[in-house]
Amino acid sequence: MNKSSRKILGKTLNQLSDWRKSFGKWEEDSALFVSDEKAEQVFSRLVQRLKCNFPFHHPIYAGQMLKPPHPLTWAAYAMAMSINPNNHALDGGPPSSEMEKESIAQLAHFFGYGKEFLGHLTASGTIANLEALWVARESQPKKKIAYSENAHYTHERMCSVLRVEGVKIPVLENGGFNLHEINPEEIGTIVVTLGTTGLGEVEPLDQILPWAKEHDIRIHIDAAYGGFFRTLQDSDLIDGTSWKLIEHADSIVIDPHKHGLQPYGCGCVIFKDPAVGKFYKHDSPYTYFTSEDLHLGEISLECSRAGAAAVALWATLEMFPLKETEGFGPILAKCRNAALKMHGLIGTSQKLKTYKKPELDILGYFPSEAKTTSEISAKSKKVFDAGMKDQTFYLSLYRVPAETFTRLHPEYEADTEDVIILRSVFMKPDQEEFVEELLKRIESHI
Repeated sequence: MNKSSRKILGKTLNQLSDWRKSFGKWEEDSALFVSDEKAEQVFSRLVQRLKCNFPFHHPIYAGQMLKPPHPLTWAAYAMAMSINPNNHALDGGPPSSEMEKESIAQLAHFFGYGKEFLGHLTASGTIANLEALWVARESQPKKKIAYSENAHYTHERMCSVLRVEGVKIPVLENGGFNLHEINPEEIGTIVVTLGTTGLGEVEPLDQILPWAKEHDIRIHIDAAYGGFFRTLQDSDLIDGTSWKLIEHADSIVIDPHKHGLQPYGCGCVIFKDPAVGKFYKHDSPYTYFTSEDLHLGEISLECSRAGAAAVALWATLEMFPLKETEGFGPILAKCRNAALKMHGLIGTSQKLKTYKKPELDILGYFPSEAKTTSEISAKSKKVFDAGMKDQTFYLSLYRVPAETFTRLHPEYEADTEDVIILRSVFMKPDQEEFVEELLKRIESHI
């Protein structure tokens, strides 16, 4: 947290302290007392333990999908947590519930939905996708749910939880879905991922949409990772085709705790047709009494949820609009440019080769001085370990079927079922200027 956000947080916490005192004096119960000495000892140990984390905040970390929350977002979250509102029933947090509704409306508008929609925040993208698939099951209870072989494992797992048969769709060499392999009469909902968590691939909604409409199949968009890239749909940085069709989907999931600058956990699910709210209908003998307005718990599978997540998201959207030239757009553009820049630099490298051109901000690449898939895997693991050992860079690894790999790179012999390559996720705008240095560090270990 920088000086500015510390100052703002301190000032606003003092203002909230004055608000607390306005209800009258009281003494905090002695059972809650902790001496300064003990607190200092515990927090000193805590600092040392937290230092064992990887440097997620620094551009040398290009490993997993871990994007630091904006300092002001963190401040808004901490400020709200000093009250600890619960966005279930309105009496658990009236202001934070209203902020959640306003934030959902902004996201729904961002995705092209009209005035009528239904949605809320969740603890994670997993829970958001669970709700979307649950509504899919309730909408067409005798039908299956289909998703591509590149979809997040969440979908297969949640189908198991919901006792719905899931159908895995093969992906063609050009990235299209092999729809001839499935029987449309059996499918009730198809999941389309706009930004896979493996390599950030954007699945072809333009191919799937007319097929789904022809067969009366619902479409669920999993944009948990890639959703905020819609800010760039009209730019020349990404192919905006699928992003411009997203408004035709029946439901959308996005994770603000990925590219939305939010702390964990903050997922979101939005339904185009508010009538799906009938599936949530339930009664509670001790909630929903304080207001005739909509209580978020009435349209959510979760009960208690952190109101602080809504407060932080609301504050962020006020500071960073969902626009191409202002707010989120310039941030996402730098992340995208970092991946493109790294792709271009590796193109002239004597030691590395890219697996394929990135579609968003995730890049796969591998040591090129090898002859077989087993050699590539061994060299990739060696580089991965070396960076973490000397703490000069942090990458991740990605497993690809050898058959798929050699289809793109036939010059290598497949002597294993899978091949492990290096993977970088460029989620921080700072990395646009750092990738040249990052590449030098990686190459020095090959």
